[in-house]
Amino acid sequence: MTDTQHPSESGSATELYGDFDFRLPRGFEVIAQDTKLGPQILESLAEIENRLEQAVAQTSRIADVASRHLLNAGGKRVRPLLTLLAAAAGGEISDEVLDAAVVVELTHLATLYHDDVMDDAPKRRGVDTAQHIWGNSVAILTGDLIFARASGIVADLGQRAMTIQATTFERLVLGQLFETTGRDTDEEILSHYIKVIEGKTGSLIAAAGLYGSSLSGAPESVVQMLGRYGELVGVAFQLADDVIDVTGEGKVSGKTPGTDLREGIPTLPTILLDRQAAAGDVEALRIQGIIRGDLSTDEALEEAVSALSAHAVTQQSWDIAYQWADDAIAAIEPLPESTAKEALKSFAHAVVHREA
Repeated sequence: MTDTQHPSESGSATELYGDFDFRLPRGFEVIAQDTKLGPQILESLAEIENRLEQAVAQTSRIADVASRHLLNAGGKRVRPLLTLLAAAAGGEISDEVLDAAVVVELTHLATLYHDDVMDDAPKRRGVDTAQHIWGNSVAILTGDLIFARASGIVADLGQRAMTIQATTFERLVLGQLFETTGRDTDEEILSHYIKVIEGKTGSLIAAAGLYGSSLSGAPESVVQMLGRYGELVGVAFQLADDVIDVTGEGKVSGKTPGTDLREGIPTLPTILLDRQAAAGDVEALRIQGIIRGDLSTDEALEEAVSALSAHAVTQQSWDIAYQWADDAIAAIEPLPESTAKEALKSFAHAVVHREA
């Protein structure tokens, strides 16, 4: 790898390794200040990017183009980065850890193809979705192809890695299924909502912690800590994302405020609002009426976002997200102090402070 600028020289979270230009996501900046771990992480990410390119390559033209579509569109590579940090926090970053990081990102990519079909999404990462370009069948099959490539890599990582992948895949599917079918008649809505998030988001980030630590040679106690951290921080991230939808901070987050409200998707703020309304909160009842009305115009949507954002349930939602992040930090507190541990703690904090 050439044209490498040392993190301590630049003081920046952006590094260039040959053709690989990578900016560390928010919360991981501390890595760039470590003269040993910084270059190791960035070199590993560059190698992971190379392996991702190789993993999605197909001899068939349509399969190759479709499989590369979202990979080439970019992405923050948070899951591979967490895999590397879990390894660094518990042991050593090995070649097997790099392969596991590839598996985590491939699995994530595959779910995006499927999610876009289910959501009929027109855009992903700033480009047209695969289903929008080639149709639902090609998009679904492309996701399946990427899952297959991930499985092939896992097969060489041993029995435990295969078990992690199978369990994660099952939880991802169940999370989507629970969201699609809705809650059971006797199931509390908030419990169902968290269960969906744990499956759809928490499970794969937990897998990053489990893969990285177990393949680094870490003790079992450390593996369990980092798996638990991933689960908790994944839920915290999604909770924060849902609150951001009603705070009007689209310029900060990149998320258009009110999307979930317009689509009628229950999220933490609306779930808490419904509780307040049921308890007789007059203002909650008024806002509930706005949200359940016609939000097809930008003006109506803006009114709904503003009203919900101003209600106390939005701050309550932030408090719940903060607690999940705090629990994630507490889960790894017994680990020895290191830059990797500090970066994991910083990331957990950053995912719920994106409104700032």
